[in-house]
Amino acid sequence: MKEKVILAYSGGLDTTAIIPWLKENFDYEVICCCVDCGQGNELDGLEERAKLSGASKLYIEDIVDDFCDNYIIPCVQANAVYENKYLLGTSMARPAIAKRLVEIARKEGASAICHGATGKGNDQIRFELTIKALAPDIRILAPWRMTDTWTMQSREDEIEYCKQHGIDLPFDHSHSYSRDRNIWHISHEGLELEDPANEPNFDHMLVLGVTPEKAPDEGEYVTMTFEKGVPTSINGEAMKVSDIIRKLNELGGKHGIGIVDIVENRVVGMKSRGVYETPGGTILMEAHQQIEELVLDRATMEVKKDMGNKLAQIVYEGKWFTPLCDAVRAFITSTQEYVTGEVKFKLYKGNIIKAGTTSPYSLYSESLASFTTGELYDHHDASGFITLFGLPLKVRAMKMAEAAKQNEK
Repeated sequence: MKEKVILAYSGGLDTTAIIPWLKENFDYEVICCCVDCGQGNELDGLEERAKLSGASKLYIEDIVDDFCDNYIIPCVQANAVYENKYLLGTSMARPAIAKRLVEIARKEGASAICHGATGKGNDQIRFELTIKALAPDIRILAPWRMTDTWTMQSREDEIEYCKQHGIDLPFDHSHSYSRDRNIWHISHEGLELEDPANEPNFDHMLVLGVTPEKAPDEGEYVTMTFEKGVPTSINGEAMKVSDIIRKLNELGGKHGIGIVDIVENRVVGMKSRGVYETPGGTILMEAHQQIEELVLDRATMEVKKDMGNKLAQIVYEGKWFTPLCDAVRAFITSTQEYVTGEVKFKLYKGNIIKAGTTSPYSLYSESLASFTTGELYDHHDASGFITLFGLPLKVRAMKMAEAAKQNEK
């Protein structure tokens, strides 16, 4: 009986060519698994393609709600943004996908899991760290790093390899952007983006929306509610998280929200340039922060900012299933107890403009914040506070002056 391998299958040329390669070089029974994180019509025709390429079976696993509830929301609550711009769309999805691959491998009694990530990217790390954490006994195959047997170096090579194995697929030699899509975002790499000196060809590139210049001339107001840091409704309509993200994608794309051009530092040590479209995610992050501004105290906000940056790094590096990630997420969860309320904002030509925030747990006191004198605040108290708060500065200045006099003698 042949050993089984679970192939992370997207239906693209790379993973399609991997099917006959696995059978030819390892004599595996190849079971494809496409994990649906909200790729949309990219899943059309996958079963026929996988079987035509030699797979014995194809799983299409819908984990959209799991992805939204258990990976996206913790990162939104943390305001986890990598290098100030990247909202972790691909990074969050990879551990969710790899976890399901492990589950299918256990179900099928497979001895190996194979992925099509390249040897230059971050995804190989994210897939493999998750598999190692959840199934250390399962072998991992990464064809792009196995150059003794994987000799293909281009799309042309892969197309020719498939033809040699009797697989005639609807792929051509044309070149396009390298893209990754899920419910949270779509990324674009390649073509003119490979040179940071080039301006992105947005008219040719964008999928989820338009540039701010092409957005409507009229702004649009949106109201959202949150409960313990989780979005619960848009414009008065209660929705589950995945539907909220879909709706925000529609609204954000329409108004040119969430287009980011970034040169980022990959885990493997190189810089890469890409354009990310995250219309709904950008709105959701901003709306969540509006509530937090009202309800979190200064000290918690300060530490939470550091923890958000730390979580972004953890997720970017593929370390979701680690004790450190668990600990940071536990802290973030504890800060969300009172992040409940309603936010209103206007979307206008790439901008998210505040239009009012309310919360039953708001720490904002109008009597304290106003210029009139209230019962809780005596202006005279500020004098003593400033004296003590500024004491280190005053003492240092005095000591430096004394030292300067001594040096003059």
